[in-house]
Amino acid sequence: MAGALLLAVGALDAQVPDRWAQDLQAYWDTLEAEFHDPAESPLGPEERAHFTHIDRFPADSAYVVHAGFQKADEPREFPMRTTTDRAPRYRLYGVLRFTLQGKSEQLEVYQSMDLLDDPKYANYLFVPFTDPTNGEETYGGGRYMDLEGPLGPEVVLDLNRAYNPYCAYAHRFSCPRPPSANTLDVPVLAGARKFHD
Repeated sequence: MAGALLLAVGALDAQVPDRWAQDLQAYWDTLEAEFHDPAESPLGPEERAHFTHIDRFPADSAYVVHAGFQKADEPREFPMRTTTDRAPRYRLYGVLRFTLQGKSEQLEVYQSMDLLDDPKYANYLFVPFTDPTNGEETYGGGRYMDLEGPLGPEVVLDLNRAYNPYCAYAHRFSCPRPPSANTLDVPVLAGARKFHD
């Protein structure tokens, strides 16, 4: 995806709520600009002509969590399943552990082997996940988050930035399926909603 999806989750500690809300809105504004751009958009011409914004939940700071990060000692490489026969190679970069709605959760962080040679994406980290909202409020195939490495021992993870894979908008794309390890028990009522039924 285009550069806007590579925006790192910022260090929110020093930000007042107004600044956080402004930064979050700027993030979505950038993504929506890509949806209007014929060269970047996953939408077809007719859908793009009627597109106004990415439907999403209201911003909620309860979905901004402080996660402990542990880097993988021996990064294992594996083919990630997708919505097609394509099997891109990823490696486990590490694990994020955090508390959400009073429950302990964790998400694995992956690094694309295909992108390592591209300087633009050398620090790109990928966090696909599923949660109980999938198929109801959100896209059935799960959602994604992007981070920028290297990651320190604590990461501020803003689930309000969870976005849909392009497959949520058109079947012509091949999208990674979140591994079973990245299944959250808590519904994430934040980030992008599903595009249509």
